[in-house]
Amino acid sequence: MPSSDAAERREPAGLRVWAPVVFVVVAITVWEFSVHATGVRPQVLPAPTRVLAQGWEQRATILDHTLATLTVTAAGFTLSLICAWIIAVAADFWPVLRIGLMPLLVASQTIPVVAIAPLMVIWFGFDLWPKMLVVALVTFFPVVVGLVEGFAAADGEASRLLRSMGASRIQAFRLVRLPSALPGFFTALRIAITYAVTGAIFAEYVGARQGLGIYMSVQKNAFRTDLVLAAVAITALVSVALYLSTYLIERAIIPWNVKQRRAADEH
Repeated sequence: MPSSDAAERREPAGLRVWAPVVFVVVAITVWEFSVHATGVRPQVLPAPTRVLAQGWEQRATILDHTLATLTVTAAGFTLSLICAWIIAVAADFWPVLRIGLMPLLVASQTIPVVAIAPLMVIWFGFDLWPKMLVVALVTFFPVVVGLVEGFAAADGEASRLLRSMGASRIQAFRLVRLPSALPGFFTALRIAITYAVTGAIFAEYVGARQGLGIYMSVQKNAFRTDLVLAAVAITALVSVALYLSTYLIERAIIPWNVKQRRAADEH
């Protein structure tokens, strides 16, 4: 029979799941009753039930735009991961590259996306490529930093031991530095993935033919606040789903880290 202390240690895990759900339900309930009590016009603030009903009626159209946004998100985020891994691995093998490149990467994050996104459209047109670049610019920096810091935090003694036994630099990297960097990588991945869908929608605002950004822009101009909020809700759900998917990928690739984190939570 589990002790009361063990039960108390397990309780926060349940709270982490249910507390956000309760807060969301309470917020939606207050929103619904406030709209009916004040009689505010739907063009200003529609009730959640209206948002749900109108969004359901437009579900086919919203689904098409959602798939277009997911295509941009997946393509841009894939490009972001490829660039981040290349830069981080190169910086780990050649420290002078890390010293010279990291300040430039930090400086790149000070450039407003609102300024660079229109230039992407001017340079590359309205196809998939400029939107991919915007998503990559928004998301690659956390991944690069997470990988670089993860490589740097690897056990130096283990690397030197392997090298003394005749292992090559690549073998030491694969056996020590890469596994050590993966937990930091997945932490950075969760940070970056939350920006990916938002970056794709912003890129669509600048120039696209289809996507949730275009859909929200059209509905805003038509004063359909209910459909704008329906698209916003879909955006939030997709972002949360992508965020949670990183935990499943992490469990499949580095299950040992998940077990260590769970053991640390219990203590």
